[in-house]
Amino acid sequence: MAEIYLVRHGQASFGADNYDQLSDLGHQQSEYLGQYFTDRDINFDHIIIGTQHRHRQTAESILGHPLSDSAADYDSHSGLNEYDFSVLYKAFMAQHPDTEAAAKEGNRRIFYQRLKLALKLWSEDRLTEDLPESWTDFKTRVADALTHIQNRVTGTCLVVSSGGPISMAIGHILELNPPKIIDLNLQVKNTSFSHIYLGQDRMHLSCFNNIPHLDRMDRPDVITYS
Repeated sequence: MAEIYLVRHGQASFGADNYDQLSDLGHQQSEYLGQYFTDRDINFDHIIIGTQHRHRQTAESILGHPLSDSAADYDSHSGLNEYDFSVLYKAFMAQHPDTEAAAKEGNRRIFYQRLKLALKLWSEDRLTEDLPESWTDFKTRVADALTHIQNRVTGTCLVVSSGGPISMAIGHILELNPPKIIDLNLQVKNTSFSHIYLGQDRMHLSCFNNIPHLDRMDRPDVITYS
């Protein structure tokens, strides 16, 4: 039976002009995860990542070497990319201008409160702005990525993605409704891994959102969510 380690990227650059870059801590988190896999003799027959820069940076820090685009055991799939949360957030704020002042405080807690509301409206097709994709489009492309993984993988596979696609993938496996998927989305920690077995006709979730490489007394302040 094949298995995958579905990993969320390391901490990205929240609040920077380009979010799609790992922070110094994000690189360190990824290196810690790579050491965890090495210590437990977990080796990968395949590497599949999204096409965003933070996915590749995370995979390379986990593996300890650059990825080769010509390698037979490596490929990427855009279905593993994050939804455009900045567009969804702006669409929500445009519909609820009374909340704008609070959001401008730059508080992460407030930002994610607003984003959760935006995701709820998005899942119900109630965001009225022009969006790059619908919730259904997002669900379909993640399902396509899972099919790609099932068709490609034998042995053990490292998959690096983002919080949104990971929660949607778990939702697909467990047949969850949108509110449950959104709840999962906002819990996914940076460089956490979910372990999944691949059967002949379905996937089986073994564990979700694990961070044994971070949850240690000698590593304070390394658990992050963005």
